[in-house]
Formats: sequence, structure tokens, C-alpha cells
Amino acid sequence: MNKRTSKSENELLQSADNAPTCDTHLIHLDNVRLTQSQILPTDKAQQMAELFGVLADPNRLRLLSGLVNQELCVCDLAALTKMSESAVCHQLRLLKAMRLVSYRREGRNVYYSLADSHIINLYSSLAEHLDESNA
Repeated sequence: MNKRTSKSENELLQSADNAPTCDTHLIHLDNVRLTQSQILPTDKAQQMAELFGVLADPNRLRLLSGLVNQELCVCDLAALTKMSESAVCHQLRLLKAMRLVSYRREGRNVYYSLADSHIINLYSSLAEHLDESNA
């Protein structure tokens, strides 16, 4: 975990009320048994954490937002986000490594798009959640 993340988490913990806890220590075995098969395996949880880690960057999220409705080339993404083409390429390389974006080459241009509908749905659901939370 990097310093920025831990600082942000600390700020959230300090600003939020303490989470309520049980007054008694009583394990409901039926509930535990029913839910046990739904708990993520450690390796899948690690993969998901890495994916969310990549998504935890505002510039990468801005790039994804530009790709939600159409494919764009690096030049278009740089102009759209007011980032250098080099910076856009660096961020796209990370997004591509996590299979969040795909690309196609057309002549001298390379066009990027979101990898699949799961990524579009993930982005859209999160944006909608934030819109509802801020309303």
C-alpha cells in the first residue's frame, strides 16, 4: 500500500463515525456456513485488489471515461485529458496490462477502446453510484 492510499484511508477513518460492533461475541454458525462458499479465494481477492489499484488513479479514470462511448487514438485522448501523449501512453500501457483497454491499428494510428462490456458496466455503475451519493 502506498503512502497516498494509507493517508486517504486514515482521513476516511478519522472523519467517519466508529462502526457499530456487537455487544456480545456470538457466532451464528448457520449464517457462516451459508456464506462461506461466497467468500473470495485469496488469489482472486488479490487480483481484484490489483485491478482496483490500477483504477485508483484519476488520470486513468479520466482516460476510461473518454473511452466509454467510442474508441479514440492516443492523440485524441491527450487532447481530451490535457495530458502529454507520453503520459497517455504510459497510462494506457497499465490499463492494457490489466486488460481494461484493447487497441487496434489502422495505418499509422492506434485506436483504443474499453476491453469489453464488463469494464463499461463497472465504470457506469460506479459513476451512477457517485451521482446518487452526491444528489
